[in-house]
Amino acid sequence: MSPPLNHIQTSPTLPAAADVVVIGGGIIGVFAAYYLARRGVSVALVEKGRIGAEQSSRNWGWCRQQNRDARELPMASKSLDLWERFAAETGEDTGFHRCGLLYLSNDEAELSRWSSWGDFAKTAGVTTYLLDSRQATQRGKATRRAWKGGVFSPTDGTADPAKAAPAVATALMKLGGSVTQHCAARGIELEGGRVCSVITEAGVIKTRTVVLAGGAWASAFCRQLGIRFPQASIRQSILSVSSVEHRLPDALVSSGVSITRRNDGRYALAISGRARVDVTPQFLRFAPQFIPMFAKRWRSLLPGGLEGVRGGHETLKRWRLDAPTPMERVRILDPKPDQATITETHRRAVELLPELREADITHAWAGFVDSTPDGVPGIGELPNVPGLILAAGFSGHGFGIAPGAGHLIADLASGAEPIVDPIPYRPGRFANSSWGNVADF
Repeated sequence: MSPPLNHIQTSPTLPAAADVVVIGGGIIGVFAAYYLARRGVSVALVEKGRIGAEQSSRNWGWCRQQNRDARELPMASKSLDLWERFAAETGEDTGFHRCGLLYLSNDEAELSRWSSWGDFAKTAGVTTYLLDSRQATQRGKATRRAWKGGVFSPTDGTADPAKAAPAVATALMKLGGSVTQHCAARGIELEGGRVCSVITEAGVIKTRTVVLAGGAWASAFCRQLGIRFPQASIRQSILSVSSVEHRLPDALVSSGVSITRRNDGRYALAISGRARVDVTPQFLRFAPQFIPMFAKRWRSLLPGGLEGVRGGHETLKRWRLDAPTPMERVRILDPKPDQATITETHRRAVELLPELREADITHAWAGFVDSTPDGVPGIGELPNVPGLILAAGFSGHGFGIAPGAGHLIADLASGAEPIVDPIPYRPGRFANSSWGNVADF
């Protein structure tokens, strides 16, 4: 069963035109549209299913700077402030709070890596504390065991995946933006080599700028335009348990299991990095580019099954614009969780935190994490399709950095000064590297 998700009522009619059309109603798409609307830009967001129903509501909910890739850290830092500012500006509740994130370990090599990252973080103005054995054991007292060390990042926090994307979409509509659910964007039309409209199942929207925030569907959508965007979807399984009488850490990571407290008192449990790789035509096409990443994670990435094929999001087929597409046949990607992972996750959680023996399993679910070969998203205009801005491949990091990413996307779409340097995210970086070419033109 997938996790609960807030429902919202959206715009009754599809606009005939908009300054910008955002394809995809996940957390990235809604934040991009929100920041555009705040600038007075007319924006139309179309979502084939429900707002936030795929990976945006299926993740841990962490909003962190700790252990970020150096390229993502500036965006992560900006995002924490933007999460807070969004609540103040709109009155909408995303569940965000700076509860602090706790990392515990008995592995010297892991502690050494955390220490090195902490040295780097200080140069970037990030507050993080390396814990010695006594401090780690005290902060992790709920585990009832001794720890060699850990890290505590007090300014990091969590938001609620069930609330966040719907809350941002609601704020967007209050600003006059259009949000249409159950409306798939089938393709993009060009005029003189530039974007001129978006073809949806409900009609045409005239526009000069499109943001493609399609998550796990982005690469297949790009293929319709002859664009080669290397992307692989990794299927992760998570469960939640009911609240317990004793308050446990709000957000805790260990090598065995991770725990995140939700606003309603439930705890989400997961094994960091553990996932299934479902073989699909798209996966086979891009496999050579992903071999370096998979090789580093071979202990945690396990062979999958047919869930990816059933989803249809990694097809290599070209579809017509005047007929139903795979996105209309599968409105919401809702893959089956891996039962072996769910069982092992629960076992490890109870072993780490004995208080969880009192808790009942309330939900178990899976989601597809859209990944790039280097683990950093592709954000930027595709030079061979002027007017098309790609925002995909967030590699499991997208929820926490969504406000910063959305702000950057809005900057690029409106010609404003970028909130962070966009160069590290440019999709064209795949064209001149061992990862392969970004476009087949």
